[in-house]
Amino acid sequence: MDNDLLTLMRRRRSIRKFKNKKIENEKIDKIVKAALLSPSSRANYPWQFIVVEDKKILSRLSLSKMHGSAFLSDAPLAIVVTADQNQSDVWIEDTSIASTFIMLAAHYLDLGSCWIQIRKRKHSESKTAEEYIRGIFNIPENVNVLSIIALGYPDEVKKPRNESELLVERVFYDVFGKNRT
Repeated sequence: MDNDLLTLMRRRRSIRKFKNKKIENEKIDKIVKAALLSPSSRANYPWQFIVVEDKKILSRLSLSKMHGSAFLSDAPLAIVVTADQNQSDVWIEDTSIASTFIMLAAHYLDLGSCWIQIRKRKHSESKTAEEYIRGIFNIPENVNVLSIIALGYPDEVKKPRNESELLVERVFYDVFGKNRT
């Protein structure tokens, strides 16, 4: 288990292949708690989370987008991340932070995860991914869907991010364009 936060962040990779193994309720509870602990602008906490273990629903969710969601049918768990747009004008930022907390908590618990972007993506030529998901869960119009986080025990191994590949040239000091000397 990663004890150092930067090591955990370096090793966390998007996992799209999962073992056919149920995630223990204790781990699910910890992941949900991590999401609920995520910060929110002005403490509005506009997010809501739909935890999905039902294989039939996961299969339907795997069809959410034209590309990039099919692997969800083999995931043992997904969390649909939504927010009430009337509760906060920065719901996108708040739900993005919560999604990140979910993925980091999952990695800490030796689980894999992958963000599936829903906002501004298409289910078909005539329907958005958000409309499709809204229909599955009967989500009201004022509640927006940002993402789905696929979760499970990894059935693939990916190398940690290499620190030499970090884009340090995009970090500026005191003035835009000024690198550290």
